[in-house]
Amino acid sequence: MSPTFTSLSERNYRIYYAGAFVSNVGTWMGRVAQDWLVLTQLTDHSSQALGIVTGLQFLPFLLLAPWAGAIADRFPKRHILMVTQVLLLITSLVLALLVLADVATLWQVYAIALVQGVITAIDNPARQSFVSEMVPREKLANAVALNSASFNGGRLIGPGVAGLMIAAVGTGWTLLVNVGTFVFVLVALLMLRPAELMPAPLTRGKGAIRDGIHYVRNRPDIQVVMLLVFVLGTFGMNFQVTTALMATQEFHKGPTEYGVLGSIMAIGSLTAALLSARRANPRLRTLLAALAGFTVSTTAAALAPTYLWFALALIPTGLSALTALTTANAMVQLRTDPLVRGRVMALYMAIFMGGTPIGAPIIGWIGEVWGARWTIAIGPIAVGITLVTVMSWLARRENVRVSYESQRSPRITIETAPIRDTVTEPAPEAAR
Repeated sequence: MSPTFTSLSERNYRIYYAGAFVSNVGTWMGRVAQDWLVLTQLTDHSSQALGIVTGLQFLPFLLLAPWAGAIADRFPKRHILMVTQVLLLITSLVLALLVLADVATLWQVYAIALVQGVITAIDNPARQSFVSEMVPREKLANAVALNSASFNGGRLIGPGVAGLMIAAVGTGWTLLVNVGTFVFVLVALLMLRPAELMPAPLTRGKGAIRDGIHYVRNRPDIQVVMLLVFVLGTFGMNFQVTTALMATQEFHKGPTEYGVLGSIMAIGSLTAALLSARRANPRLRTLLAALAGFTVSTTAAALAPTYLWFALALIPTGLSALTALTTANAMVQLRTDPLVRGRVMALYMAIFMGGTPIGAPIIGWIGEVWGARWTIAIGPIAVGITLVTVMSWLARRENVRVSYESQRSPRITIETAPIRDTVTEPAPEAAR
């Protein structure tokens, strides 16, 4: 089997992957339909309302992370996922029926977004760490990357289909299709063979939350990754808000063109995921280079003079953003003890997605005051400043040396010493 798809040789992961892919397509359809509902049917293109909805969806990640991680390490992850997927199906059905009955209000969308945020906050650490129970350790980085490929494959298909369906039959029916896709992941979970899973030891007793926080506190290598992911997630990854504002306010486009933007961006994201799947050993240099690329590409998107140029700029933006996220996720999982992996991944997701309740309303406010372009521009500014700061810190504390050779084949070399005071120290590396 090709190294890109080696994890699919595992039966359980192959079945799970298929169900999750269909569900991801539905998830992206649901997101586009929800945003279009808020932006055009329940408000008069209010970027602030859209920012609030997005913030409510991700606020529970920030508030519930320690408990969600403890749940993931205390109970069988497959059982947790079955419960959370059923609850997400029910809440999605409620929203679809409200819209179809033409009685949906903005406060109802706010409430459902918050409830789904709570469910997803519990679902996410279990889902992230469940991958390590379906594949052996040497295939974990590949499986993480393929999960990203599945998510972005759904992103490639879902928004475009949603835009066409909204234009053809309306928002309510589009939301109802999302409800049906939850069935696929539930069937996949039921079809898994428990005897072939490799579950991590379950945690018992008190102090589980404290132990997870203490573990991360003593791992500066993981802390650096989480800092970079926090800034990227809080200020740079608000595409749910920014692309909607650019499509409607800046370029005056309809639902089909808005949906197409998500699919175009997913071209870069899917490419990045497949390239990441070939890398068995994710490294810090890849993360730093991806963030530098993100800074450049999002700046180009913010300055794009036309809808076409904006859409084209989203391809490298998706590629660099997904490369950074896939690399960071795999680095954290591979460097974490399986006994605390659920808690560490909960903290990781809280850092990444929990910043959205802070960033999304700010982005929405910026859109109201300064315009749609500044909602994107704030991302490369924040990521660029953080990247320079981290590189300076690494150069002083961790003996990082960056050199550039301009010959027939220009090359950038990053040499690092191991980060000190870690439980599991990575080997020194010299990479080109």
